[in-house]
Amino acid sequence: MLDPGHMPHQRLDATLAAEVSALRESGVAKGAELVIVGVEPAHDGAGPRYQLAGADRRYLRMNSNSYLGLSRHPDVVNAEEEATREFGAGPGAVRFISGTYQAHVDLELSLSAFHDRSASLIFSSAYATVVSTLVSLISPETMVLSDSLNHNCIINALRLARPASREVYPHLDYAALDEMLTRASGARRAMVVTDGVFSMRGDFADLAALMEIARAHDDDFEENVVLVVDDSHGVGAFGETGRGTEEVTDSGPVDVLIGTLGKAFGVNGGYVTGSAHLVDFLREKAPMYIYSNPITVGEAAAATAALSVVDSDEGRSLLGHLSAMTRDFEQGLVDLGFETIPGPHPVVPLMVRDTDRTSALVDHLFESGVLATGLNYPVVPKGDEEIRFQVNADHTAVDIGVVLEVLAAFGG
Repeated sequence: MLDPGHMPHQRLDATLAAEVSALRESGVAKGAELVIVGVEPAHDGAGPRYQLAGADRRYLRMNSNSYLGLSRHPDVVNAEEEATREFGAGPGAVRFISGTYQAHVDLELSLSAFHDRSASLIFSSAYATVVSTLVSLISPETMVLSDSLNHNCIINALRLARPASREVYPHLDYAALDEMLTRASGARRAMVVTDGVFSMRGDFADLAALMEIARAHDDDFEENVVLVVDDSHGVGAFGETGRGTEEVTDSGPVDVLIGTLGKAFGVNGGYVTGSAHLVDFLREKAPMYIYSNPITVGEAAAATAALSVVDSDEGRSLLGHLSAMTRDFEQGLVDLGFETIPGPHPVVPLMVRDTDRTSALVDHLFESGVLATGLNYPVVPKGDEEIRFQVNADHTAVDIGVVLEVLAAFGG
């Protein structure tokens, strides 16, 4: 038996440990994960509270992307339980072998109907959807133009795809994007890639303006200017009916729309929706679809149930309440003298603009029973340090008041 102190990878381990130590010393390490071990249901006018391992108190969760609280909705939970009992805990194969169940097909049809598209394709996560879709669609003769604050999944996808050229336009600067397309040459296909809602700030792309720019330059490229939008933080949580940034900006359908089942819909997985030809192509080419198991049958059934809730009177009521709580929280921040980036999306940033103060405020919130996420450099640019709050539909006026009282007491 090998001596653990002399394993063949010991020098690599030392290097990895040093890198983690450097991250900790610079203040950018993620640190130990909080472990949820229990949930106290809503009562007495307050929303759910969460029990953490090793803690005696319950916490108000202001950093969840389950925007509508559907992960605990009885219809969603029952759908998952019933499908799991019938078909088992896992799919047992990739889709093209024997891993496609009727629940997967039904979910794809429901997503297409929800978004008014011809076809949809589900993946194991939204990250996998973005990477697989972009890598498959970007040819060696494709020019890609990407917003400077796009999510990490888009950035990594573009590194893997190796397009003919890649331009990064300043955040939401569509004049700069238009100029880049005007002077473009040598590409058969142009692809504009953007988040719908930007996850760090809660601001969003003007998809109507982007569609107009894309169509204005479309004839300059043999294979079109294609607009690809990852609206993972928008679908289900944004707009009066939850259709996301397309609905809010009245853009009409973008060329390629990517969404997630793991945020507002409260389940797991990601998807892409668009033309039938697009989906047929990705079914044959997208590596993370072809070579990875799909979401479970239970998850697919739960996601279909969540879609039904969103697309109902109950869903519109949840969206209305979510919007009201978001407005109240934003106004409360302003009244307390904090800086925020106002907008209708339930991502509400409190702009601190200082690393040490951001960390101190996160600690103060935690010690006061509030879970919130601090974002420091290099996750955000220097000077943009913030606390990212995420309002959910299962938050109440009592909850919003609690958080504002805690913030008012901060003297750091």
